[in-house]
Amino acid sequence: MAEHIVKFDIASEPVSVPTGTLISEAAEKVGIEINQPCGGQGRCGRCAVIVTKGDAGIRRRSALRLSAEDIKTGYALACQSVIEGDVEITVPPQEKIQRRLTTDRTVGKVALPVGYDPQQGQTIRRVRLSLPPPSMSDQTDDWSRLQTALRKETGIPKLQTSLESIRNIGSTFREKDWQVTATLISKTWDCPDCPAQLLTLTSGHLEEDAPLWGVAIDIGTTTVSVWMVELLTGEVKAQVAEYNQQISRGEDVISRIIVASKDGGSEKMRDLVVGTINDLLVRVCKRLGAKTKEIMKATISGNSTMMHLLLGIPATSIRLSPFVTAANHIPTLNAVDVGLDIHPQAIVDCLPGVASYVGADISAGVLSSGMTDSEDMVLFLDVGTNGETVLGSKDWLVTCACSAGPAFEGAGVLYGMRATKGAIEEVWVNGETHEPTFRVIGGSKPEGMCGSGLISLLAEMFLTGVVDKGGKVNTKLPTSRTRDGEHGGEYVVFWAAETSAGEDIVITNVDIDNLLRAKAAIYAGFAVLAENVGVTLDMATQVLIGGSFGKYINVEKAVEIGLLPDLPWDRFQFLGNTSVQGAYLALIDHEARNRIKEIAASMTYIELSADNKFYDAFMSALFLPHTDLSLFPSVAKVIEDK
Repeated sequence: MAEHIVKFDIASEPVSVPTGTLISEAAEKVGIEINQPCGGQGRCGRCAVIVTKGDAGIRRRSALRLSAEDIKTGYALACQSVIEGDVEITVPPQEKIQRRLTTDRTVGKVALPVGYDPQQGQTIRRVRLSLPPPSMSDQTDDWSRLQTALRKETGIPKLQTSLESIRNIGSTFREKDWQVTATLISKTWDCPDCPAQLLTLTSGHLEEDAPLWGVAIDIGTTTVSVWMVELLTGEVKAQVAEYNQQISRGEDVISRIIVASKDGGSEKMRDLVVGTINDLLVRVCKRLGAKTKEIMKATISGNSTMMHLLLGIPATSIRLSPFVTAANHIPTLNAVDVGLDIHPQAIVDCLPGVASYVGADISAGVLSSGMTDSEDMVLFLDVGTNGETVLGSKDWLVTCACSAGPAFEGAGVLYGMRATKGAIEEVWVNGETHEPTFRVIGGSKPEGMCGSGLISLLAEMFLTGVVDKGGKVNTKLPTSRTRDGEHGGEYVVFWAAETSAGEDIVITNVDIDNLLRAKAAIYAGFAVLAENVGVTLDMATQVLIGGSFGKYINVEKAVEIGLLPDLPWDRFQFLGNTSVQGAYLALIDHEARNRIKEIAASMTYIELSADNKFYDAFMSALFLPHTDLSLFPSVAKVIEDK
C-alpha cells in the first residue's frame, strides 16, 4: 500500500501514513489531539482543518457543516477525510475549555446527615497497635501476630490482605520497634460477612487527629467532580471539578461507545477518564497538603456508559437492542486494578445502576434528593443528554431515560457552546423592535450560546413572534434580525462587530429543530412515565432537578418552551450535582450505601423505545410549548395577554 507524507503546521516532524488513513488518525500519530465531539461521525464540524497544499490528495467522505466556500478554501473534516496523497495541513485553534466553577476554589459547606455517627457509619478504621516482639519462646509468624493483636483490640475474628502487604509486614513491624498503625475495612456492601481487609500497615503510631482520606467521585458525561472527605469525621474538606477529557472524542454517550468499539478505542477512552480523575486527585491533595497515596477509599458514581468506559468493560451492548449493560452492580475493587492514583489497595466502590441508560448517577441522585422519604409523589429530573426521569415516593419508584441529545449542552447548534466564558446565558427580545438584550458569562464579547441561553432565546423568540409554534423563523418581520440564510430562516442574535470572532452569531431553523427534538424527548419521557403508572404530572408535589445544567435553567423560560411541566414555581427545586452528593453519602455511611443498592433494585425501568406511546407524546411535544396548550395554562395566558 502506498505511503504519503503529511505535514501539520503545529507538528515538528511530518508523518508517513498509508492510503486510506483519516486526517485525525495521522494527527494522532504525531501527538496532535483534534477535538471530535461527535465521536468522529462527521456531525459536529468541530474537527475541521485546512488543507493548505495537496488538496487533490484528500478525499472528503462527508462535508456536513462545511459550506461550498469552506471546501473551496480547503477546509476538510479530519474525522471524515481520507489521505490519498502528500498533503500539508493547518490545524486551526481549537475550542478551549474554561471552567465556570466557584467550587474549584472554595468549598461550600456540606452538612453532615442528621444524626450521623462516623463510629457507626464508617467501615474504614485505623487501629494503633503495640505488639510483643518474637522470641525463642514465641516464634509466632508476623502475619499471625498481627491478626491476634487486632482480634484482641477490635474483636475482628478474621483478616485478609494483599500479597504486597504480606511482603512488607516484617520490615514495617521492625522499623519502629513493633509499633504500628493498621488501616482496615470491616465490611463491604457486596460481602458484609467476609473477613475484614487490612488495607495498609504503617510503622509507628499515627497521631489520633491524622486525617484518614476518602474521595467521592462523579464521572459525568461532561464534568468529573471530586470531593475530598475526612473519613474520621465525615467532613468534606475540598471540592474540585474539571471537564471529562473524553469530550474530545464525543460529547454524548453514544458517540463515546462508538469510539470505544474501534481498535484501541476502549483503552483510549479509559485513559482519558482515568487521567481526568487522577489530575483532579493531585489538585485536591495539593490544596490540602495531602498525598494521593493517603486516600484509602473512593466511591464512584456515573451513568452506565461512564462506568463501563472507566473500567474498560465493552459498552457496545448498551447502544444496541435490547440495550443491556455488562453489569449494573460492580463488585468492590482495589485502586490498583482501576488505575486510580491513590493507595494501591484502597477500596473502590462503583455505585449500582438500574439499566443501560439509568445508571448509578440516578440511583445516587434519588438517595441524595430525599424523594424516597416523601409520602407524596415527586418528580426527579436529570436534564442532560439522556434525560433521565424518576417518578415516585417512599413506596414506589419508576424510571426511564430518553435520548435527548446534547443540544442543550451546545452540540448540534451552529453557535452552541458549553457554559464557559463568552457564552450567552440569558436573552431578552423586545416585542416591538425584535432587538435582543443579553447577559454573557464573564462579561466578555459573545462567542456563542450555552444551554440556558438557548432556552431563554427560544422562549423569547416564540413569545415575541420571531418564531411560530413550529419553531420556524418569521423572515417577513420588519427587522434585519430575521433573514434567509444558508440553513433556511435564521435570527441574528449578534452582529459581527459585537462578537469575539468577528462574524454574526445566529440561530437557524436547523438549530431550533434540534432544540425542539431535545425538549420534546425530555417532556415526552416524563409524560409517558406518568401515564404508564396512571398519574398526572400535576400530582407531583415537588419537581427536583439534578445535574449542573439545572442550576442555570430559568424555570419560567423552560416552561414557556415546553421543557418542564407547567406547575407552580414553588414546586421546583434545583439540587445541583445529586450524583456526587449521593456518592459522598455512600462513602461515609454504609447504611446509605445499602439504601442506594435497594433503590437501584427497587426502581421499575420502562424502556421508552419499546413503548408506542412515547412516539405519540414526542410528536405532540415538538411544538412550542406543545400541541395541547391546555397542558400549559400559564403560557396560554401570556400568549392571550399579548
